[in-house]
Amino acid sequence: MLRKVILLKPTTYSVASNPAQPEASRLRVRFAGESQTLPRHALGPKIYDHFLLHVIESGRGTFRTESDTYPLGPGDCFLIHPGQLVSYVSDHNDPWRYRWVAFDGDAAAEEVEATGLLPERPVLHMPCESLIPGYISRIQAGFQTKEESSHVAAVGYLYLIWAEIMRLGGSPAQVLLAEPQVQRTVKQMINYMTAQYAHPVSIEQMCASLGYNRAYLSRIFKKETGMTPITYLLRLRIDQSKRLLRERPDLSIEQVAASVGLTDPLYFSRQFKRWVGKSPTRYRKDIEGAPAED
Repeated sequence: MLRKVILLKPTTYSVASNPAQPEASRLRVRFAGESQTLPRHALGPKIYDHFLLHVIESGRGTFRTESDTYPLGPGDCFLIHPGQLVSYVSDHNDPWRYRWVAFDGDAAAEEVEATGLLPERPVLHMPCESLIPGYISRIQAGFQTKEESSHVAAVGYLYLIWAEIMRLGGSPAQVLLAEPQVQRTVKQMINYMTAQYAHPVSIEQMCASLGYNRAYLSRIFKKETGMTPITYLLRLRIDQSKRLLRERPDLSIEQVAASVGLTDPLYFSRQFKRWVGKSPTRYRKDIEGAPAED
């Protein structure tokens, strides 16, 4: 009579904690680790007071929440949310090997939401060649050095993990991907101008950066926003210059103009008066409540 022989993989377990452990921060990585589990190795049901992301490198297992059960395998990720009752157990024939990283912070929930790994959808199926296990390994190795600066690197790797989830899983941009191409392109244009207004960039440079010709971008931008890209960029610069004139009385008009990407102060003054109805000097005087000189 033939018997099925199960070859057990050598078990491993290691974890490294953040040597700095800042008391409060927007985002903090608490610890990272890895384990080759035994068959039927189980944790829970239990709750955690932090986020805990697992990525499966090999083998299989099952993750359970209060409402769902997820059979998982190589490449899959599951995210445990704080306060959620969960349990997970490795397969009895092919026990999983996984890596994990724990994190929290004031901005953690908001950042997690952007990845799409919500409490009602905490699992993501991804290709086995994901970079996530490597990033978690680097977090763990950094913590093992006991250098306090490693917590800064850990936050950086955590953002790279989220970027990889977005790239391979597609979840963070599901809303964007559902939008028409024209709307996505216009948003890219607005993001570009918002990021670059302080530099003397041109519409031609933006078009080259986005990979479209100027006529096409100008047409779709005006259709969506009611103004041309040139007008939008100029209005953005004028709005930012108004803020600087209010908040930074120590800056000269020339310095304000340069700070919003307009290197010609005379051109800046003319455009400011056209948009605001008064010169930059008069605008500042009115804000300060002082009489303007003739």
